[in-house]
Amino acid sequence: MERQSIETIWGRVGCTIRGSGGVPLLFLHGVGSDRTAWDGQVERFGAERMAIAIDMPGYGDSDTGSGDPRGDFASAALAVLDALDVPRAHICGLSLGGVIALAMHARAPERIASLVLADSFACHPEGRAIYDRSLAASAELGMAGLADSRADALLSQPATPEVREAVVATMSRIDSAAYARAADAVWLADQRREAEAVKCPTLVLYGSEDRITPPALSEELKTLIPHAGLIEISGAGHLPNLEQPAIFDRVLAGFLAGIEG
Repeated sequence: MERQSIETIWGRVGCTIRGSGGVPLLFLHGVGSDRTAWDGQVERFGAERMAIAIDMPGYGDSDTGSGDPRGDFASAALAVLDALDVPRAHICGLSLGGVIALAMHARAPERIASLVLADSFACHPEGRAIYDRSLAASAELGMAGLADSRADALLSQPATPEVREAVVATMSRIDSAAYARAADAVWLADQRREAEAVKCPTLVLYGSEDRITPPALSEELKTLIPHAGLIEISGAGHLPNLEQPAIFDRVLAGFLAGIEG
């Protein structure tokens, strides 16, 4: 895998890239993560196509954006596709990443070959309260303290020590200002109309033990996008690609095979 920062018309974006050919697959991380959360998937899917994971604005090696966070994040992701000469891509986003995937589709539906929306939503009924609590906790505890206090809620229990340690380490290194912008982008989103407008092949998947975005929110996405598939990953919480990577990868590979024949 190649880790790099690429210059785009939006600005500098941190990327991990592997492979070439086929319809590329772009991975978008959650609010408490960065592109390294997708290392396993980039390695797996980069063996058969170009696989890309990016840092959201302000995260990792990416520049900090300005203006509307959700639109800014979607613009940065589309700019990466431009910089890599990718006309269309499959977009796989988890939580915040799923919200940004919907925003990308709203801006440039012709660029989106398919959507995979993992443990995400169109509108979280407790979004404002979660946003307020998240910012208050990050200010009081710092990002390392927030990471340690939040990890168990993110993961199915009992979580493996290795996965928990990785989640805490990743979240601890996030810049607090970038986290605040990303929290705005995800928790204050209302993209029900955007979801209803999705026409490309779509898979909605979720961890059976997700307490952050409960299964009912994935079921709502399935209702808003009538042609979407809906799959539960047992034994996973909010981060199924880390908690059950073999199952996650198998589900994603099957979905892509069904689209591409």
